[in-house]
Amino acid sequence: MTSAEIITIGDEILIGQIVDTNSAWLAQRLGELGIRVTRMESIADTPDQIHAALRAALSRVPVVLTTGGLGPTSDDRTKHVLLQLFGGRMEAHLPTLEHVRTMFAQRGQPLTESNRSQADVPSSCRVLPNASGTAPGMLFERQGTILIALPGVPFEMRHIMETSGLEALAQHVRADAYYIRHEVVHTYGIAESHLSDSLRTFEQQLPPHIGLAYLPSPSGIRLRLSGSSPELENLEQQLHHLADELQRRVGPYAFGRGDTTLPREVARLLDAQGCTLCTAESCTGGRVATLLTAQPGASAHFVGGVVAYSNALKRSLLGVEASALDEHGAVSPEVVQQMALGARRAMGAHYAVATSGIAGPGGGNPAKPVGLVYIAVASDKQVVVDRLQFGNLRDVNIERAAHSALNTLRLMLLENE
Repeated sequence: MTSAEIITIGDEILIGQIVDTNSAWLAQRLGELGIRVTRMESIADTPDQIHAALRAALSRVPVVLTTGGLGPTSDDRTKHVLLQLFGGRMEAHLPTLEHVRTMFAQRGQPLTESNRSQADVPSSCRVLPNASGTAPGMLFERQGTILIALPGVPFEMRHIMETSGLEALAQHVRADAYYIRHEVVHTYGIAESHLSDSLRTFEQQLPPHIGLAYLPSPSGIRLRLSGSSPELENLEQQLHHLADELQRRVGPYAFGRGDTTLPREVARLLDAQGCTLCTAESCTGGRVATLLTAQPGASAHFVGGVVAYSNALKRSLLGVEASALDEHGAVSPEVVQQMALGARRAMGAHYAVATSGIAGPGGGNPAKPVGLVYIAVASDKQVVVDRLQFGNLRDVNIERAAHSALNTLRLMLLENE
């Protein structure tokens, strides 16, 4: 199997100013070609570091990809280091120069010398056009190795790879085709340790070329089956059947496959049943509504939502009884139930979701610690109230509470199918 390394170039990554999403995207796409990424590295935008990193990578693997350092400013030095490594001379690539001229003319901006220099590339490279920006990609080949240098702007990098870079790599590794594929099963509502215990036998029975990974996050645990084989069709069939079995074993905790999400699955169920939904949120501050309305077509099932943070609004907007607030407090099963019923009554939806809790980091006490959340889901037939205890991190608590509320709704929708 062909191995590759990815090098990201730029001080902005090293000082934490931006997050490197390019490497993750490239690794996924390379895996689809049967290229295994063995190393990812981030380095400063200095000639010495770039030169040393590229020489070392080219001595280890036959495929190297770089992102960053191709801009028009003085701190972008990758192109000149590549010229030193691969030889040739710096010359203007006329199609790129014409593209840059056209871009600036359309924007009504003058073409500066720095902008014009974007079209200068080493004569030893093959240019990979960049229709989304000014810096082209560059492909170098030497003694069985290939290096592709890409701009660091994510949408530009992806465009170059999707239009020409991936095909060039596919041709380079075609004689050594060894495919890598994945199947993902999404779960929610079960701890990673319990999930692992329940799947121990399943893991032990997996063939040697297929493995199972547990990928937890506040939005659930992804179960990723990964396999590699020179026989693509057989590999894909194996992974599909194993994912079917995995989903069967996980049962109601599994809510989908592939690139689905919990909000997307809830939207699907609501649309399939012709039902509508409203929300009444306190501790989640509108996060449930945000997750739902981020889905295309949300207007078909989402009626609206209320963020009732204060007790006064809980009473006036949702009809929560003052006696319930006085006796039990806002963070209680009694109040969150009344919030859900009041929202459903006020907005006329088939279902209502309500949340109330202590997101933190302050505000807790021994009786009601930080991370305590109550969730209620109401329909015309029943009200389900869940008590959940999370940790001390506010952002994580909000995210987990919002997804937990959607999962409780999902389970109720499944019961009513």
